Amino acid sequence: MIKSDVLADKFAAIRTTLTERGLRLWASAEARSLGHGGIKMMAQITGLGRETVARGIRELAEGDDAKPSLPPHVSRRQGGGRKKLTAKDPTLLADLDSLVSPATRGHPESALLWTAKSTAKLAAELQAMGHRISERSVATLLKDLGYSLQAMSKTKEGGNHIERNAQFEHIAAMVREFQAQGQPVVSVDAKKKELVGTFANKGREWQPKGQPEEANVYDFIDKDLGKVTPYGVYDLSHNIGWVSVGIDHDTAEFAVETLRRWWREMGKALYPGATRLLITADGGGSNGSRVRLWKIALQQLARETGLEINVCHFPPGTSKWNKIEHRMFSFISLNWRGRALATRQIIVNLIGETTTKTGLKIQAALDEGQYPTGRKVADKEMEALNLRREIFQPNWNYSLAPKSNI
Repeated sequence: MIKSDVLADKFAAIRTTLTERGLRLWASAEARSLGHGGIKMMAQITGLGRETVARGIRELAEGDDAKPSLPPHVSRRQGGGRKKLTAKDPTLLADLDSLVSPATRGHPESALLWTAKSTAKLAAELQAMGHRISERSVATLLKDLGYSLQAMSKTKEGGNHIERNAQFEHIAAMVREFQAQGQPVVSVDAKKKELVGTFANKGREWQPKGQPEEANVYDFIDKDLGKVTPYGVYDLSHNIGWVSVGIDHDTAEFAVETLRRWWREMGKALYPGATRLLITADGGGSNGSRVRLWKIALQQLARETGLEINVCHFPPGTSKWNKIEHRMFSFISLNWRGRALATRQIIVNLIGETTTKTGLKIQAALDEGQYPTGRKVADKEMEALNLRREIFQPNWNYSLAPKSNI
């Protein structure tokens, strides 16, 4: 076996045990013993640069010089190795920060303006500014600047109304009052519209390995199946809910019809002696505080049930505080994650099967009624309502008595 093969076998045996300095010194020692051509051979065997091997030979010779050798645990002299980009290019870090800083986003002097801030784009912009840098180096420098890859976070709730906290306190007081008297308290809202068909649904579900549930590539609405709108009523006292899966428009009449079904199918049996009903609702949508048809439909429901219907709306931009959002709708979404909502009945079944460890139970049914939009409510109809507004925030807090001239 020739000398190079012997050294290659030796290197393969010890390479994983050597530090950077140990490898350099071993290769240099072997090169020195080989004599002429030793540096080239050891560079080829170890993959080190010729200058590195030569430097190691000089380092081995330090014992003959006045210079002290490096401590055993140190591989390089202080300042050794490749210089940092920021050391060679003092304006690089500042230019990169100016491109990605939120303070300069959209500024007319910002090169990227509102474009995506990928490492490739940032590297290209920096190169255009005269810097020599790669995408990988951009990613490293971004971390040094305190940046990281992040998704958007839903935290902004809209305007902070001056009476926001006071309204929350009013709602809490009303809920306590009704519950103490054994009267029903419900939270209502419409869940987002869902496409019906074999469309991909976010989330993952257990399936046989290599056999994912297949879904359509594109989310083009199916003309026959269309969309559905789940509208829910959540009973705060009993942790149960009712959901009507509507196939038409999400109007105030649809919302109140859902309340009507909840009362007929669940509420009436749970509250046989009820005389009043408290509804907490968002400030917008089909059950919005300014929607006239919402009040007209509630007046009709009050007359049918004999209940005085009290309504408290949440302030603008605080819909996520409505109990139905995080006590019922969130669990419905979890229950059908990763599943195609192929038919209307599947949607109804998945909603009805939703339960939680805290005992949530939901009943659901398809509402095939037609709820046309564009219905106008005349002033005379509003004047005929048996509507009483509270002194505090009367647009958000009001009640409708059963007796009416409608």
